[in-house]
Amino acid sequence: MNDLGLRQRKKQRMYETLSEIAIRLFLEKGFDAVSVAEIAAAAEISKPTLFRYFPAKEDLVLYRIADHEDEAARVVVESDEAPLVALRRHFLEGLERDDPVTGLNDHPQVLAFHSLLYGTPALVARAHGHLERQEAALAEVLGGDLDARLAAGQIIAVRRILAMENWRRISAGERMEDVRGDAVAAAERAFGVLAAGLPWLS
Repeated sequence: MNDLGLRQRKKQRMYETLSEIAIRLFLEKGFDAVSVAEIAAAAEISKPTLFRYFPAKEDLVLYRIADHEDEAARVVVESDEAPLVALRRHFLEGLERDDPVTGLNDHPQVLAFHSLLYGTPALVARAHGHLERQEAALAEVLGGDLDARLAAGQIIAVRRILAMENWRRISAGERMEDVRGDAVAAAERAFGVLAAGLPWLS
């Protein structure tokens, strides 16, 4: 059991290391200008070994946000509150602590990562799969039927659009503290609309 745990930790560290090396190179040179061979060389491994961890170049970037795929579902499962109440609270708490997932974060590395993610067509296309998996995980805990899938699609879209608006304003040069009040008000408004349209989740 200990050996298995050690192997898992080593594997996890390798995922993290490869992702960080790749992202650093992408930020320095641009996503399209960096080859898989260059990433493998920087990590001192072979290309086949790299592909065992990350089948596609885009996955090296998306790994950084992969643990958020079941975040909304986890929030619902772990809370005693109604789903929308829990998700609203979770998003507002994220704004309060400047969670990068909410878009309300002005750290240069966070802004650079989001610019890479949202400014690279191949990554934008790949990120759709990430969103679909978020929706599927949330839909499953909401009941798994068509109503649950429709609700999950709306909730994930609202979270994404709110975060994108915050990131857009901050990346355009607005001060984070000037954005914060609007971000909270927009989140309150958006979750209010969701609650009105999805009373069975409120």
